[in-house]
Amino acid sequence: RLMRFGWKIVGFGVMRSIWLIAAAFAAPAAALNLSSKGSFSSQPLTSPSTSSSPMTMKLYDWKRREADESALNDVENNVFTLDNLKPAPGSKKRFERKGRGIAAGQGATCGFGMRGQKSRSGRPTRPGFEGGQQPLYRRLPKFQGKPLGPGHTKTTYNLIKLDELNALTSGDIANYSSLLESGSITKGKAKLPHKVVVGKGEFTASGITVQAHAFTQAAKDAIEKNGGKCEVLSPTTGEIVQAE
Repeated sequence: RLMRFGWKIVGFGVMRSIWLIAAAFAAPAAALNLSSKGSFSSQPLTSPSTSSSPMTMKLYDWKRREADESALNDVENNVFTLDNLKPAPGSKKRFERKGRGIAAGQGATCGFGMRGQKSRSGRPTRPGFEGGQQPLYRRLPKFQGKPLGPGHTKTTYNLIKLDELNALTSGDIANYSSLLESGSITKGKAKLPHKVVVGKGEFTASGITVQAHAFTQAAKDAIEKNGGKCEVLSPTTGEIVQAE
């Protein structure tokens, strides 16, 4: 019974203290409402006017507030040239300082973490490594196509050797069709342009006219040395475009 009576006394004391504190805060508020009804208590609270402030941009445009864009906005008098071009305000971000303390945002481990292979110094893996699985450059097949980039402009020719022209006599005209009919050469790759080159055998024909799409310099000199003539054919029409 004594313990119950004691707890009741303590609870009564706490409630009385709370009531006194509430009354102490309520008294100044009541006095404030009763005084000067015509002053600011009767007027609603409004935000201060910002009409006098030069700032008219919204909060998310803070990167452009201090930028002087008066000349850029003058469309009639402004002409963009190489000496007045500049990036838009806020488009260029300042570089992050790594390893210069936690205040810089990327101090200590510089964003690489504390453990693991990727946090060690140097490059952790070789280029193309995918953790042990079959990498992409080995999963894809090797396609054999026609190279079209720079350095891949080599033309493939069907070669005609000079020793294959030894059966001709002076004044004959030698081209792919006539050599094929006479049996001096085989069919080969007939769709390709034809080129006359120096073969392993000795060239003995003299006074002949050779027609082809291209000639090597050595083959041209050998034909002209024996009194012959070289005629370059067009790869599309087959007509003579240049007589050498």
